Amino acid sequence: MKNRIVELDFFRGIAVFLMVIFHGIFDLSYYFGLNIDYSRGFWYYEGKLSALTFICIAGISSYFSRNPRQRGVKLLLLGMAITAATYLLDSTNYIKFGILHFLGTSYFLSPHFKRVDSISLILLASAIIFTGTYFSSLTTQNPFLFPLGITTPYFSSLDYYPLIPYFGVFLMGVYIGRNFYAQGNRIFGGIRENFLSLLGRYSLIIYLTHQPVLLLFFNVARKAGIL
Repeated sequence: MKNRIVELDFFRGIAVFLMVIFHGIFDLSYYFGLNIDYSRGFWYYEGKLSALTFICIAGISSYFSRNPRQRGVKLLLLGMAITAATYLLDSTNYIKFGILHFLGTSYFLSPHFKRVDSISLILLASAIIFTGTYFSSLTTQNPFLFPLGITTPYFSSLDYYPLIPYFGVFLMGVYIGRNFYAQGNRIFGGIRENFLSLLGRYSLIIYLTHQPVLLLFFNVARKAGIL
């Protein structure tokens, strides 16, 4: 596409690379029993950096999207398909509101926020992020509030990115899209296509396929006595 911003694909490609590494670490710990703690420390923050980069770039991209609601519905449907697949694998701990559910909902809502002035937008984004720190300490008996970040004491999800606080990061991306990239600015100037930007361009395909590939690879490695 002539109008693609290669720099955004580049940053998205970095996020893809970090994501694949994190999910490899997760698989080795969760499915193969290796003693690797992915829930805190270096690996936790490595995974969060990947996700936050994806979310911010999605917000930037939504500002330029001609039909963000159509993209939102597509991502939501893919998210629900992943919910169904992970439920079939393990009905006790599956993806209830993961990154695709979040991004789909955010894209669908984004047209309402494109019309908000920049100062109000950044204040709203900050308020949502701040509210998320409060919601994280709350529990409820209502089992249907988890998309907002309020969960029951027994809630679990293999992948969980609620609207609060992460929609605040998405809105910051909208702000950056409007006030930086839409003005023709670039961090790296005229960066050219490269391996990472190629990864970024096909990030959705890689997201949907990398886990089966990783699990197949690790299973082969275990049968070969490597794991």
